[in-house]
Amino acid sequence: MHKAIVVVDMQNDFIDGALGTREAQEMLPHMVEKLTAARAEGTALIFTMDTHGADYLDTQEGKRLPVEHCIRDTAGWEIAPALHPFVREAAAVIEKPTFGATTLPATLADYDKIELVGLCTDICVISNALLLKAFYPEKLISVDASCCAGVTPESHANALAAMKMCQVEVC
Repeated sequence: MHKAIVVVDMQNDFIDGALGTREAQEMLPHMVEKLTAARAEGTALIFTMDTHGADYLDTQEGKRLPVEHCIRDTAGWEIAPALHPFVREAAAVIEKPTFGATTLPATLADYDKIELVGLCTDICVISNALLLKAFYPEKLISVDASCCAGVTPESHANALAAMKMCQVEVC
C-alpha cells in the first residue's frame, strides 16, 4: 500500500507556547520515533500548519478562542525544532487558516492508506480525519492515538471515540 502520514499542526504554540499542554510536550519524543521509522520505510510525510494573520482576534475563531496563536512568521507558528529534519523531506507542507485543510484531499489522492498524528486531537486532528474520511470513504484512514494530544485528556479520548464511530481506525 502507498502510505502517507499527515502530521497535524505540530507547532510551538500547541506544544509549549500559547496553547501548549503537558501531554503535547510528552508526546513529542514518540512522534520523533514514529517519523524516524516512517522515513526508513519510505512513507510520505505531509505536514499541516495552523496559520493566522495579525487580525486573528477579529476572525470568527479568534472571537471564540481569544488566544493569539500560530501567527505567521512568529516563533509559535513554527513547527517544533525536533521535527525540522522531517519537514525538510516532507512531500508537502500545507498552511491552513482553520481546523481542516481543504487542500489536503487533493494532496493525498494517490495514497491508499492515510494516517494522522499531531495536535490537537479534539480540534484539528478530528477535523482533518473526518474531512478525509468523507472525501475518501474507501481509503483506510487512521489515527495513532499515542502520537496525538488534545486540549485536555478527556477531550482527546472523546475525539478518539467520535472518530472510531465514523470508521476512522484508531491505533
